[in-house]
Amino acid sequence: MANLQITGILEKMTGKDKDYRYMATSDLLSELNKETFKADADLEIKLSTIVLQQLDDVAGDVSGLAVKCLARLVKKVSEARVVEMTNRLCDKLLNGKDQHRDIASIALKTIVSEVTMQSLAQSILVSLPPQLIKGIKSPGMSTEIKCECLDILCDVLHKFGNLMATDHELLLDALLSQLNSNQATVRKKTVSCLASLASSLSDDLLAKATVEVVRNLRSKGVKPEMTRTNIQLIGALSRAVGYRFGPHLGDTVPVLINYCTSASENDEELREYSLQALESFLLRCPRDISSYCDVILHLTLEYLSYDPNFTDNMEEDTDEESHEEEEDDESANEYTDDEDVSWKVRRAAAKCLAALIVSRPELLSKLYEEACPKLIDRFKEREENVKVDVFNTFIELLRQTGNVTKGQIDINGSSPRWLLKQEVPKIVKSINRQLREKSIKTKVGAFSVLKELVVVLPDCLAEHIGSLIPGIEKALNDKSSTSNLKIEALIFTKLVLASHSPPVFHPHIKALSSPVLSAVDERYYKVTAEALRVCGELVRVARPNIQDLGFDFKPYVHPIYNAVMSRLTNQDQDQEVKECAISCMGLIISTFGDNLRAELPACLPVLVDRMGNEITRLTAVKAFAVIAASPLQIDLCCVLEHVIAELTAFLRKANRALRQATLGTLNSLIVAYGDQIGSSAYEVIIVELSTLISDSDLHMTALALELCCTLMADRRSSPIVGLAVRNKVLPQALTLIKSSLLQGQALLALQNFFAALVYSANTSFEILLDSLLSSAKPSPQSGGVAKQALYSIAQCVAVLCLAAGDQKCSSTVKMLTEILKDDSSTNSAKQHLALLCLGEIGRRKDLSLHVHIETIIIESFQSPFEEIKSAASYALGNIAVGNLSKYLPFILDQIDNHQKKQYLLLHSLKEVIVRQSVDKAEFQDSSVQKILKLLFNHCESEEEGVRNVVAECLGKIALIEPAKLVPALKVRTTSAAAFTRATVVIAVKYSIVERPEKIDEIIYPEISSFLMLIKDHDRHVRRAAVLALSTFAHNKPNLIKGLLPELLPLLYDQTVVKKELIRTVDLGPFKHVVDDGLELRKAAFECVDTLLDSCLDQVNPSSFIVPYLKSGLDDHYDVKMPCHLILSKLADKCPSAVLAVLDSLVDPLQKTINFKPKQDAVKQEVDRNEDMIRSALRAIATLNRISGSDCSHKFKSLTNEISKSPALWGKYYSIRNE
Repeated sequence: MANLQITGILEKMTGKDKDYRYMATSDLLSELNKETFKADADLEIKLSTIVLQQLDDVAGDVSGLAVKCLARLVKKVSEARVVEMTNRLCDKLLNGKDQHRDIASIALKTIVSEVTMQSLAQSILVSLPPQLIKGIKSPGMSTEIKCECLDILCDVLHKFGNLMATDHELLLDALLSQLNSNQATVRKKTVSCLASLASSLSDDLLAKATVEVVRNLRSKGVKPEMTRTNIQLIGALSRAVGYRFGPHLGDTVPVLINYCTSASENDEELREYSLQALESFLLRCPRDISSYCDVILHLTLEYLSYDPNFTDNMEEDTDEESHEEEEDDESANEYTDDEDVSWKVRRAAAKCLAALIVSRPELLSKLYEEACPKLIDRFKEREENVKVDVFNTFIELLRQTGNVTKGQIDINGSSPRWLLKQEVPKIVKSINRQLREKSIKTKVGAFSVLKELVVVLPDCLAEHIGSLIPGIEKALNDKSSTSNLKIEALIFTKLVLASHSPPVFHPHIKALSSPVLSAVDERYYKVTAEALRVCGELVRVARPNIQDLGFDFKPYVHPIYNAVMSRLTNQDQDQEVKECAISCMGLIISTFGDNLRAELPACLPVLVDRMGNEITRLTAVKAFAVIAASPLQIDLCCVLEHVIAELTAFLRKANRALRQATLGTLNSLIVAYGDQIGSSAYEVIIVELSTLISDSDLHMTALALELCCTLMADRRSSPIVGLAVRNKVLPQALTLIKSSLLQGQALLALQNFFAALVYSANTSFEILLDSLLSSAKPSPQSGGVAKQALYSIAQCVAVLCLAAGDQKCSSTVKMLTEILKDDSSTNSAKQHLALLCLGEIGRRKDLSLHVHIETIIIESFQSPFEEIKSAASYALGNIAVGNLSKYLPFILDQIDNHQKKQYLLLHSLKEVIVRQSVDKAEFQDSSVQKILKLLFNHCESEEEGVRNVVAECLGKIALIEPAKLVPALKVRTTSAAAFTRATVVIAVKYSIVERPEKIDEIIYPEISSFLMLIKDHDRHVRRAAVLALSTFAHNKPNLIKGLLPELLPLLYDQTVVKKELIRTVDLGPFKHVVDDGLELRKAAFECVDTLLDSCLDQVNPSSFIVPYLKSGLDDHYDVKMPCHLILSKLADKCPSAVLAVLDSLVDPLQKTINFKPKQDAVKQEVDRNEDMIRSALRAIATLNRISGSDCSHKFKSLTNEISKSPALWGKYYSIRNE
């Protein structure tokens, strides 16, 4: 039936009437589009013949439809038909009439793009390339035919280059011969063809192509246009093959630099192409180009200001703004020359310099000395396109500074931040001149530079605000300003206001406020929203604190209020504007409320109304939090009841962010206005609160408990409130305390909750204590209580006892010691909890009145249960914190005399020292001497546990007494015993904490004597040094910056598998291989991971990735995991270095994702392998995001393999969307 229908259509397609033919071809297209369409052999022949015939139809719209039919036909007919059609089209292209050539070319491109089956592609590739080569090489062919053939060949190579390996040499010769063509279009298309071919060429053929090009470039007497083509080709090859071009840089870079400097004055394109090729090398071959970076830097700086036809003797630094404006018109028309293309050279130089900045973080300080002044000077560039590129290059320099110096505070003479700070006055002076230009594009670029500057150096513009204000005013007030420019100017203003101290702006608020307020009335919503954000900052700056009377803010209160109020009351506007207006009004009321008493009754109800709207309610809740926290005690009586009712209802909503904000706002409102809120409202709040307390959302739980404490703390709260808390919240709290997840803010809030409960009426201390202690009993349903839960319970018991007063506290301690004296081993859980409770109480309160408490605790050291022993050592240490003078000597004496209990007693000592170092307390000198003597005696202990505790004790004492400890530790770095050397290095690791400490400047000169133990002959010492280096890199990177050039090669060496550390243990029936170096390699890679975050400018990624990271990706499971993380990080931060060696990283990743555990593997091994595959896929997903990763065919085939495997694709897809 369908075939009959199609036969009818085919008859109509050959009719004389053009409209008939069009309709019939259209019908055929819709038939071919049907999924069910199938054709027999006869119909296939008819169809293919008639569609090819229609291509030559005189009516353009018919032949256009025929091309669409052809695209569908390729998928519907047999291979033989497609090959036949291809050959007929080739014949038409090469030998047909001129008017049919274009459509034949389009048809061939259509077939190439539609072929997806590999077998079909191979059939076509038998006949198509030879015919295209013929079209390109045959002497009699016209330029048009050559160009069409090159176009089609480019598509074929791009899609099927890998399938054509046998033809590669033929194709290469054919294309290289065309580089000498006299037609510019042929040469241009040949270059793009060669680039498509290059990505699938073997290394030998790539070398052949490069040698040929370099020979052409070196030979004398070649026409300039041929030279230009060859240079373009080098750039195109490098972009196509990425790092594989690296080995040829030695030949090509000197030639390019030579052409750049020796080209004749009017050959600007030659210079442009040379600089573009160098830019491509910098980005694609970072490792091989490093030796040429200096030469390239000087070259780009020279050509950044290359302008042979224009002398800038006019451009003396004149800052007389008075006659600047009149001059503007004349200077704009002063010099124009359509023939002058030197701007292309300057643009290429700017882009090449940007590539150098992005790919070479280690050259940053040098770039500041050499490139920065030149870039600032070139802001005066007269060609607008180039000026934008100069701005972008400078922004890259600022961004790289931010990346490299993230988290550093060092301002020494060679640090990039310090060098940037010195340039700020010049930058501002130069940018101010740009802000006076007419061009909008220039001004937008100038604000982008300023924005980036403020992000990198937040307080650098304090002295220059005055000079920048006119530029901001002009951008906002000028009639010709576009909304884009206004947005940029407002974002910059907001950043500056937020990052500098308020008094800096006080002289300029008048000048700033009027243009900003007029921007609030703009029609375009994005401008309005930004202007409202600036208003918020202005309000904060105008009155930074309520007491300060230094600046008269009153004239600005009403103008700002009125402008924002008109936006707040307006309903038909964008959501972003509504939200900004609500936030801004919240700030205005909380800051200027005492000057707006008359306006509040009109304004507050509007905010309440916004709370009722689902779109704006979250913003309105936050605005009320700001108002409630205001020290002005704003009068909210007109809306308070309504607000509280709304907020209480919000606690039931599903939206988590809304519930969180609501809890915070309610807390602020009750603290400030508790006396105006009835206790019935409190009761409702408590009922809603209780449902939010669970370990599934600890942050919410903490907020809910804090609000509960606020409600109970209110002296006016009636007994009903206490009752509601006891009935609703207490059961939830007692469930929560058993959770093993409880920690941090939620645990603190829970402790405060129990303390508040004791203070409030209706709950007796005894009942509370009993319910807390009984919550530790193992229940038949859930089994035992988690260890973490016992610590939580103990802390709450301690807080409860202290809140209840001395008498209750001592009776509790007596009861707990009784539990310990009862030596039946049946209630071990009870004893465990009793010890923890005694420790927690003893830490907060001196227990020396309870005689012999220490001996009772020491008795528990004999317990057969490990957890009781460790709880006893924890308790002893914490009780000693409560009274050092009595209990510390006791612990030291015990350590000396009881060999067996040493480990536990050292743990007690550690508790004491750690608490002291956190509380910044001092020890007595005699105690320090005793402690040190004792600790150093235990440095060489055989037990690793003892050594670790000793190291932590030494590190934490070093925080308290650095002057004594650092020299003592340094002396022992040369000790004969390896364990001692390892222990002192680990001690140093424990003494380096995130906050600034006294020890920092004392240890700074001595660091190398500790970290250089990374080359020690003992693996334990090397690992200790690697761990210490990690901690330095994480917490205090500035201290080790200077040592890294020496340390990094030694660190990289620790990542290599060492044969001498692998041993075989004979276990009788089978042998077991033990790798003693595994922990060391894992630590070394984790250290590199940390260094990438804090010292990126020191790590040269190219030299690390191959061979070290590559070998790590092929190592043991424990090493692969950190390596995948490092690879992802490098792909984000140094994409060019990763791209350069991407091919070599594919094999280890491929092995990892295809690894199958043995049949008899246990569940743990299977799970670990799953984790490892996910980790590798995560790295692959990051690599896939690098632009240019598709240049690597190996990587492309890896991603194809993943997409074809259902198991891998599922995981990869979920990871990509995380």
